[in-house]
Amino acid sequence: MAGNPSADQLPIGVLALQGDFREHLQVLQQLGETAVAVKSREQLEHIAALIIPGGESSVIDKLSRLYGLFEPIRASIHAGLPVYGTCAGLIMLADTVEDSIEGQQSFGGLDVVVRRNAFGSQTDSFETDLSIPELGENPVHAVFIRAPVVESVGARARALATLDDGRIVAVEQGNLLGTSFHPEITGDTRFHEYFVRRVRAMQ
Repeated sequence: MAGNPSADQLPIGVLALQGDFREHLQVLQQLGETAVAVKSREQLEHIAALIIPGGESSVIDKLSRLYGLFEPIRASIHAGLPVYGTCAGLIMLADTVEDSIEGQQSFGGLDVVVRRNAFGSQTDSFETDLSIPELGENPVHAVFIRAPVVESVGARARALATLDDGRIVAVEQGNLLGTSFHPEITGDTRFHEYFVRRVRAMQ
């Protein structure tokens, strides 16, 4: 578990335009991290990392452009800012998005093809246990809500977790981490801890 941040550590931001950003903020605070809800370009400039929450990817896309955050976030990702995207956040990190709405854009940076709403509607949500060696021997209980799936992984990215049928639901690449599911709502903080460790190692 992450310890209390030292005075020179920058906070970890959570993009707070739409979706379940409050849950991510609570997990980070539980881990002893200073967390900030990011709604402006100025806030983006004073964080060590960013989490893009679950929600509706097309709405996050539109609001990020409305608030003048789209291009700064895209530039920050390519400059090496550590970013973790869950569900809609994974879609926003993908270089290629299938089944997107007309005109929808992603920040990109993650060398994957992601299919939006791959598991169907809200009523098709489900839970399952995943084996993720990077997080220890105990399985991760994963909650999928209108979740995307990673259709393919490019040479720069690697899969962290798959379903029993082989579909990829967690990936990482350098400064980027993405999951199809919502670890922020299960009480299992290991994915956030994993991300925080990566962030602090990069500082």
